[in-house]
Amino acid sequence: MAEYVKDVLVETEELQGRLGEPGLKVVEIDEDTTLYHKGHIPGAISWDWAKDLHEPLRREFVDQKGLQDLLNRSGINEGDTAVLYAGNNNWFAAYAYWLLKYRGFDNVKLLNGGRKKWELDGRELSSEAVTPEPATNPAKLVPERPELRAFREEVIAAAGAGGKFVDVRSPEEFRGELLAPPHLPQEQAQVPGHIPGASNITWAKAAREDGTFKSADELTKLYSEEGITGEEPIIAYCRIGERSSHSWFVLQELLGYPDVKNYDGSWTEYGSLVGVGVEKG
Repeated sequence: MAEYVKDVLVETEELQGRLGEPGLKVVEIDEDTTLYHKGHIPGAISWDWAKDLHEPLRREFVDQKGLQDLLNRSGINEGDTAVLYAGNNNWFAAYAYWLLKYRGFDNVKLLNGGRKKWELDGRELSSEAVTPEPATNPAKLVPERPELRAFREEVIAAAGAGGKFVDVRSPEEFRGELLAPPHLPQEQAQVPGHIPGASNITWAKAAREDGTFKSADELTKLYSEEGITGEEPIIAYCRIGERSSHSWFVLQELLGYPDVKNYDGSWTEYGSLVGVGVEKG
């Protein structure tokens, strides 16, 4: 049986035994930012994905300085490991993981199964909010990794050249019947559909019922059946880049495919471009 290629997951049993350990920081980051206050892993701090990871006045992530500030006020020191978790199969935890790697912070892992697995195991949740002490020996960032992120012009060029795209949205979004997940507003700025030739492999197919990732063999089969083998560069996209970061994590961090990029502009950008090719159905 194949194994994951990188040590990037922490199991719930291991985390339970390491809570409070020096050098280990647990961070919850959910789409629903109110979940933390309803109950969280004891000792965990909370990041607000919209406020902490994004610039306030334009569609862009915080830069390295902004990330450094976030790590510092989160009490993450040099040598510390950040364990991220979220609900909904770690959707937004994977988003934060990808951004941290892109901006140059390496000591980060995901809690396998996230909130769902923690609760299914019957483990304790706390309602006591945690305000961390600022870092005294701030974590150092390595140079940014532009090879992890795809921008508009590269996407247009790859689409024109028949590149490998993984559209991780729901089949209804892929076919052009919806422009966003059903529980979100259906923005009308875009043309519905998908990038020509893209494979539709919904992000959540990579997870089991308990929220944990499927085995390496199961994941390899899931993608290879749609022609995604890692032999060619891959660009993953969704609506705004959060679900596709989960698929990026699977393809690059778990399966070790060498050239995988997340297109965070995703369909809200591509579907609004003038003159590009779009497919429906």
